[in-house]
Amino acid sequence: MQKTILVTGGAGYIGSHCAKLLSKKRFRVVVYDSLVRGYRDAVKYGEFFQGDIGDRASLDALFTSYPIDAVMHFAAFIAVGESVEKPDLYLTNNYEKTLVLLDAMAAHGVGKFIFSSTSALYGDPQYVPIDENHPLNPVNPYSRSKAQVEQTLREREASQGLQSVVFRYFNAAGADSEGELGERHDPETHLAPLVIRAALGAGKPLSIFGTDYDTPDGTCVRDYIHVNDLCSAHILGLEHLFAGRPSDVFNLGNGNGFSVKEIVATVEKITGKKVPCKYEARRAGDVSRLIANAEKAKRVLGWKTDYPDIRDIIGSALAFQKGRS
Repeated sequence: MQKTILVTGGAGYIGSHCAKLLSKKRFRVVVYDSLVRGYRDAVKYGEFFQGDIGDRASLDALFTSYPIDAVMHFAAFIAVGESVEKPDLYLTNNYEKTLVLLDAMAAHGVGKFIFSSTSALYGDPQYVPIDENHPLNPVNPYSRSKAQVEQTLREREASQGLQSVVFRYFNAAGADSEGELGERHDPETHLAPLVIRAALGAGKPLSIFGTDYDTPDGTCVRDYIHVNDLCSAHILGLEHLFAGRPSDVFNLGNGNGFSVKEIVATVEKITGKKVPCKYEARRAGDVSRLIANAEKAKRVLGWKTDYPDIRDIIGSALAFQKGRS
């Protein structure tokens, strides 16, 4: 029998891509989004229900209207800098509203949950590549809000039997290979679209924060994973839970690190255009190197990356940006 999946934040970047893949895999998709930071025209797959995850009456109406089998939860604010400036906003939106969602799920007998978490929980890494056993040290309100939800999921499993799969993302990048969907944050804070916009003359010169890190070229190194590879892991996470397997936590990353300057060089090579850059001081909280060990997801879920090449990741993002200009 066809299963119905609720995708919260499904009008956003990763949520919209997951809704598309779920539809292709023959799930019935219900997208739930407030549209505060999502885009109605990004909801191209599934049925749309507008509402806030902190609105219990709206959630009750949704769970009464649809036979939800599992929830994929992407609805969150994600800007680290904003979280430092507005910590209460992130506590409320990312953590407290998630509690409302979990309460509604429990009231309506929905017991399977896929959670969009972050590698930022690890803080300044003690070793790389980082596996799931690395100590957690969230250093900003954004990552702390995700850590609080993870702790709550463990508690809810013990008290209510809630089953969950938690995915700790490294740096999501790229766009839908068919050009329908892509990254559209406002304001944009992610590196790949900022570099591309700068190269195309559609944005400001790229600010590079810090050139004195302990890396080969002095700029921060990050692990970039294609958004479609993230989404394929979420489908496997669902299948894991539907098969009755235990709750678990998985890193999602490529296992390769690229510096800011390497991303700039890749964009310049693909576009044939010079990226205007300006160099600024380090940002508080930025660490020199974040690289994933994602072998557990491969071993337990059977996951693999279809887009491991940074040129393919950047190329898909570039195609989406060009399609919008």
